[in-house]
Amino acid sequence: MTIEQTVEIPADHRLVIDVPAEVPAGRAVITFTPAADQKPDKISADGLDHAGECPFCAAHRDPVTGNPLYKPEIYASMQEADDMAAGKIPSTLRSFNTIAEMWEDLMRDDPDDDLDDE
Repeated sequence: MTIEQTVEIPADHRLVIDVPAEVPAGRAVITFTPAADQKPDKISADGLDHAGECPFCAAHRDPVTGNPLYKPEIYASMQEADDMAAGKIPSTLRSFNTIAEMWEDLMRDDPDDDLDDE
Protein backbone atom coordinates (compact mmCIF):
# COMPACT_ATOMS: atom_id res chain seq x y z
CA MET A 1 0.00 0.00 0.00
CA THR A 2 1.37 3.39 -0.97
CA ILE A 3 -0.16 6.68 0.11
CA GLU A 4 1.16 9.90 -1.34
CA GLN A 5 0.40 13.41 -0.17
CA THR A 6 2.02 16.72 -1.10
CA VAL A 7 2.62 18.99 1.88
CA GLU A 8 4.22 22.38 2.46
CA ILE A 9 7.27 22.21 4.73
CA PRO A 10 7.09 25.16 7.16
CA ALA A 11 10.13 27.25 8.13
CA ASP A 12 10.52 25.34 11.41
CA HIS A 13 10.56 22.04 9.46
CA ARG A 14 7.95 20.44 11.76
CA LEU A 15 5.16 18.34 10.35
CA VAL A 16 2.23 16.61 12.03
CA ILE A 17 1.13 13.58 10.05
CA ASP A 18 -2.38 12.16 10.33
CA VAL A 19 -2.27 8.62 9.03
CA PRO A 20 -5.45 7.32 7.35
CA ALA A 21 -7.30 4.57 9.22
CA GLU A 22 -6.78 2.18 6.28
CA VAL A 23 -3.04 2.03 7.06
CA PRO A 24 -2.36 -0.87 9.43
CA ALA A 25 -0.65 -0.09 12.75
CA GLY A 26 3.02 -1.03 12.96
CA ARG A 27 6.23 -0.03 11.28
CA ALA A 28 6.19 2.08 8.15
CA VAL A 29 8.71 3.80 5.92
CA ILE A 30 8.17 7.50 5.27
CA THR A 31 10.04 9.03 2.34
CA PHE A 32 10.46 12.75 1.70
CA THR A 33 11.03 13.91 -1.87
CA PRO A 34 11.10 17.56 -2.98
CA ALA A 35 8.16 18.40 -5.22
CA ALA A 36 8.96 18.59 -8.93
CA ASP A 37 7.59 22.14 -9.12
CA GLN A 38 10.05 23.45 -6.51
CA LYS A 39 11.92 26.43 -7.88
CA PRO A 40 15.62 25.65 -8.44
CA ASP A 41 16.63 29.21 -7.50
CA LYS A 42 15.24 28.83 -3.95
CA ILE A 43 18.69 27.70 -2.73
CA SER A 44 21.67 29.14 -4.57
CA ALA A 45 24.93 27.35 -5.38
CA ASP A 46 26.58 28.74 -2.25
CA GLY A 47 24.02 26.98 -0.03
CA LEU A 48 22.27 30.19 1.00
CA ASP A 49 18.61 30.87 0.45
CA HIS A 50 17.41 33.84 -1.61
CA ALA A 51 17.65 36.10 1.45
CA GLY A 52 21.34 35.28 1.94
CA GLU A 53 20.92 33.20 5.09
CA CYS A 54 21.96 29.60 5.59
CA PRO A 55 19.02 27.16 5.78
CA PHE A 56 20.00 26.04 9.30
CA CYS A 57 19.97 29.60 10.63
CA ALA A 58 16.68 30.37 8.88
CA ALA A 59 15.07 27.27 10.40
CA HIS A 60 16.32 28.08 13.91
CA ARG A 61 14.54 31.35 14.51
CA ASP A 62 11.70 32.05 16.87
CA PRO A 63 8.57 31.91 14.69
CA VAL A 64 6.98 34.85 16.52
CA THR A 65 9.87 37.28 16.99
CA GLY A 66 12.23 36.11 14.24
CA ASN A 67 15.11 36.20 16.75
CA PRO A 68 17.73 33.43 16.72
CA LEU A 69 17.02 30.57 19.11
CA TYR A 70 20.64 30.18 20.21
CA LYS A 71 23.26 32.49 21.67
CA PRO A 72 25.56 34.22 19.15
CA GLU A 73 28.49 32.17 20.52
CA ILE A 74 26.81 28.99 19.30
CA TYR A 75 26.48 30.32 15.76
CA ALA A 76 30.08 31.57 15.88
CA SER A 77 31.39 28.16 16.93
CA MET A 78 29.37 26.45 14.19
CA GLN A 79 30.83 28.88 11.63
CA GLU A 80 34.34 28.22 12.97
CA ALA A 81 33.86 24.45 12.59
CA ASP A 82 32.55 24.96 9.03
CA ASP A 83 35.55 27.16 8.20
CA MET A 84 37.97 24.55 9.60
CA ALA A 85 36.29 21.78 7.59
CA ALA A 86 36.47 23.92 4.43
CA GLY A 87 40.16 24.71 5.03
CA LYS A 88 39.53 28.45 5.37
CA ILE A 89 41.23 28.51 8.77
CA PRO A 90 43.70 26.04 10.31
CA SER A 91 42.12 23.30 12.36
CA THR A 92 42.90 23.21 16.07
CA LEU A 93 41.57 19.67 16.33
CA ARG A 94 43.85 16.70 16.76
CA SER A 95 43.84 14.06 14.07
CA PHE A 96 45.00 10.47 14.13
CA ASN A 97 45.91 7.91 11.49
CA THR A 98 44.95 4.88 13.58
CA ILE A 99 42.78 4.01 16.55
CA ALA A 100 45.95 3.02 18.41
CA GLU A 101 47.33 6.56 18.01
CA MET A 102 44.08 7.99 19.35
CA TRP A 103 44.11 5.71 22.42
CA GLU A 104 47.79 6.47 23.06
CA ASP A 105 46.98 10.18 23.05
CA LEU A 106 43.96 9.68 25.30
CA MET A 107 45.93 7.67 27.85
CA ARG A 108 48.93 10.03 27.93
CA ASP A 109 49.04 12.48 30.84
CA ASP A 110 49.74 15.63 28.84
CA PRO A 111 50.59 18.65 31.03
CA ASP A 112 49.70 20.99 28.13
CA ASP A 113 46.23 19.49 27.86
CA ASP A 114 43.87 21.75 29.83
CA LEU A 115 41.17 19.06 29.75
CA ASP A 116 42.96 17.23 32.60
CA ASP A 117 42.33 20.18 34.91
CA GLU A 118 38.54 19.88 34.89
